[in-house]
Amino acid sequence: MSLHWLDSLIIGLYLLGTLGLGFYLSKRATRDMASYFLGGNNFKWYMLGLSNASGMWDISGTMWTVMILFVYGLKSAWIPWLWPVWNQVFVFVFLAAWMRRSNTMTGAQWITFRFGDGKGAKLSHIIIVVFAIVSVLGFMAYFFEGIGKFCTSILPYDLSLSMGPIHLRNEQSYALLLIGITTLYTLKGGMYSVVVTEVLQFLIMTLSCLVIGYIAYTSVTGEQIAAVTPEGWGRLGFGMELGLDWSNTPYPGVKDKIAQDGFGLFGALFMMMLFKGVFASLAGPVPSYDMQRILSTRTPSDAAKMSAATIAVMYIPRYLMVAGFAVLGLVYLQPEIAAMGKDIDFEKVLPLAINKFVPAGWKGLLLAGLLAAFMGTFAAFVNAAPAYIVNDIYKKYIDPDASQKKLIRLSIASSLLLVILGVILGFNAASLNTLTLWITSALYGGYACANVLKWIWWRFNGYGYFGGMLAGLIASTILLFFKDAILQGLGIAGPVPDIYFFPVIFLFSLIGCLAGTFMTAPDNMDAVKSFYRQTRPWGWWGPVKKEVMQEDPSFIPNQDLGKDAFNILTGMAWQMAQVLIPIYLMIRDHTQLAIWVMVFFVTSWLLKKYWWDKL
Repeated sequence: MSLHWLDSLIIGLYLLGTLGLGFYLSKRATRDMASYFLGGNNFKWYMLGLSNASGMWDISGTMWTVMILFVYGLKSAWIPWLWPVWNQVFVFVFLAAWMRRSNTMTGAQWITFRFGDGKGAKLSHIIIVVFAIVSVLGFMAYFFEGIGKFCTSILPYDLSLSMGPIHLRNEQSYALLLIGITTLYTLKGGMYSVVVTEVLQFLIMTLSCLVIGYIAYTSVTGEQIAAVTPEGWGRLGFGMELGLDWSNTPYPGVKDKIAQDGFGLFGALFMMMLFKGVFASLAGPVPSYDMQRILSTRTPSDAAKMSAATIAVMYIPRYLMVAGFAVLGLVYLQPEIAAMGKDIDFEKVLPLAINKFVPAGWKGLLLAGLLAAFMGTFAAFVNAAPAYIVNDIYKKYIDPDASQKKLIRLSIASSLLLVILGVILGFNAASLNTLTLWITSALYGGYACANVLKWIWWRFNGYGYFGGMLAGLIASTILLFFKDAILQGLGIAGPVPDIYFFPVIFLFSLIGCLAGTFMTAPDNMDAVKSFYRQTRPWGWWGPVKKEVMQEDPSFIPNQDLGKDAFNILTGMAWQMAQVLIPIYLMIRDHTQLAIWVMVFFVTSWLLKKYWWDKL
């Protein structure tokens, strides 16, 4: 495929512009650690909301979302519950405010705020740093895999390299080039360049989404979609089995993809996603860019507003593009997909559709937007992860009196080291889908238990947190490397999604939590009371609450569990409406479109009345 000169010019100007912006903001970013990692807590909540939305709008995730909509139809709207996507609802309803009240810089520093500074607290502090670094490396490998595959499919330039012992495939060269540019502007500008460039990237992506939505809507009819999809493809509901038979369609190979994913028993999958989702959401954001945005806000209420804004601005435009590419692929990509033979790569639906349907000029803008989505997300991780190494290891344990300039230099070196390790892992990544499912299902399974208990149980201490996190991290890592051997030993044939291992990993983590807690003394009560008084969580805080109220009779404990639960259910429906509205619009199901538009407006009103007005 060849690019029009205008498209190449737009892409080149965008890449140069982001580099220039990073260098321009470097003076402001390098004043001190708070400026470099949190932007000095000077950003408006809506700027951080746009930045956070851009950070979640990664190209690998977009390719995966187009793929699952192509394969699973409307039922694909449930599959992102694997993360779960509605953890953001828990965050904006109450967790963002709880977390921001800590006034800390990182999730590991927050652990010290929760458990004090005893030996158990130090162990829990170290284990969250390890988890943060492992998860960041996993995501970097995920991005490396996705951007290489995308660029090879969409850009005409051959960047493959063979020089002595170095042999780089085309997709690896593209990935290295873009990762290098992103790392460079992020290292120079810190949080300032991340936020400012991500806001620009979000605007480019939103415009691109509208263009793709228009092209798809005017190019495809509902009848054409129905003619190439199986019965039930356009229905959201499901039974115990998926119930999609692709045998008599132009894409009979899709049934092999469904079997490979192991999603045939969709009802069981849904129940497992719901079980995992509640605990994973209650645990709060993992120590990465999402948590960093929360800690970067000015006030706890701004943290809540920022998290809600992330949902409000992202889902409708993103799913307009996702639905547009999916239906264009279904109707018009039969020859290209058939040419793949038995080894159909459905993750290439997105780049194939761009090649075939987007006109010159707009293609350059769209490609710049999709590259922006990758760069924004990768930049967020590059900026967030070094804080754990520098602030939570070097400054805390090695050189507490280090100067701000020295800490920032170490942050830059740490970023480079993590990027190199992430790239090495990316070279050995199996597939985008494998990485996605392991990160969402297994790795987070080891995170959930300890991080739920830290919010709601007064007796839970630093040793319990360390034991739970260590047990979960070990169990999820064993699953990554020995899953096939485990299944073979159990006599289980066929693919089993990682999410079915979540209860086992959760159980191992729970045992570690309880053993560590009850085999050791409670944490320093003064530290626990300080946390409870400042954070004001609900949960099992009886003895602590009693002492706090004795010391301060004016203290009002949190009685908002019922209200928060109502707002969570409302927020989940509100978010789901924003996913479904663009899809129903694209497939011309006007009845369901009208229903979900009504759901959107009703839930928006309820959130305004019972959440926003109560902040």
